[in-house]
Amino acid sequence: MIIKEVISKKIKDSNGKETIEVSVNKCKASSPSGKSTGKYETQSYFVSMDNNIKLINELNELKKVEINRFEDLEKVEEAIRKKFKLKNAKQFGANALFALESAVLKALAKYEKKELWQIINPNAIKMPFPVGNAVGGGLHARKKNAPVFQEFLIIPGRESIEENVKIMNEVYNKIQFMVNSSSKDDEGAWETTLTNDQILEIIFNLKDVRLGVDVAASTFYKNNSYKYYGISLSRDKQIGYINSLIEKYNLLYVEDPLDEEDFEGFSKIIPDRSLRTSVLIVGDDLTTTNLERVKKAVEKKSINAMIIKPNQNGSLLELKEVIDFCKKNGIKTILSHRAGETLDSALADYAFGFQTDYIKCGISTKWREIKLNRLIEIEKSLG
Repeated sequence: MIIKEVISKKIKDSNGKETIEVSVNKCKASSPSGKSTGKYETQSYFVSMDNNIKLINELNELKKVEINRFEDLEKVEEAIRKKFKLKNAKQFGANALFALESAVLKALAKYEKKELWQIINPNAIKMPFPVGNAVGGGLHARKKNAPVFQEFLIIPGRESIEENVKIMNEVYNKIQFMVNSSSKDDEGAWETTLTNDQILEIIFNLKDVRLGVDVAASTFYKNNSYKYYGISLSRDKQIGYINSLIEKYNLLYVEDPLDEEDFEGFSKIIPDRSLRTSVLIVGDDLTTTNLERVKKAVEKKSINAMIIKPNQNGSLLELKEVIDFCKKNGIKTILSHRAGETLDSALADYAFGFQTDYIKCGISTKWREIKLNRLIEIEKSLG
């Protein structure tokens, strides 16, 4: 396939904020935007979104570039490095680079008359398990006095993605009444003023799903302590609190339980290695889809699972490196959406194509459902 046309413009995300869309040979891809962001994420844009749109629309060096396989994205990155005198293409901005590379792959898939996931791995067979955000708090919440933890998650474990999505929706609808909610946060999770412990106590006995939490601890870590309503916990007490929740509520999944700098502290969450195999200790702000930080987390035995966000890095080539490194080192992979999503369903193709263990893309609202429905479509196509 020859790149003939590259056009970029602004669109609105699910929160009504502007984000970038790129079209390559009339195939569109867009980037979501994060709200809860780690300090080590790749910058979203090169100076600004407006600047990236202008530069992409003037990037004539991409025209006539031949793309025949996933690895040919290196030609795109090389053109960017040379044109703008950058050490690596990620400096062009993670949102801009991801949208551009994703549009290139979509154009190649259309040209080859293949599915997007087949461009990455035509031999993919395993469906990811969905991780659904059912109750929201932290930075995602619109209500005052929301729970401090950012997400309360439900995780079904059936073999079929269609069955898992059905279970997730049924449980999600039950939870609305259990937490007495009439509104949703910016990821479509139910809003409440209940505390962390009250929510877990209420949903603990739900059938057909395991529970998880995204603590997002960096968002309430101030002056060397963790700030809850009226209470501050030291590092050791935070570790003890998280470990007590895991034991009491049989949590399967615990994301960012400590500050994003605390690699050593993460290793003390379920320190017994034999027990750790049954609980996912997940890095997000800790690792930020950054290969060097993932390597450090593995070396320090901080995590056994990690969130992977395409627009947290920007380069789909490096994203594959991160995923391959995780698989080689026994780290479970969770491909994730962002707070400000678009109606681009490609996340599903990337989760299946890269054969990640889980996909975290919410449960409710059209921006989340489109990803889950795409996974069901892929599953049905496999026969």
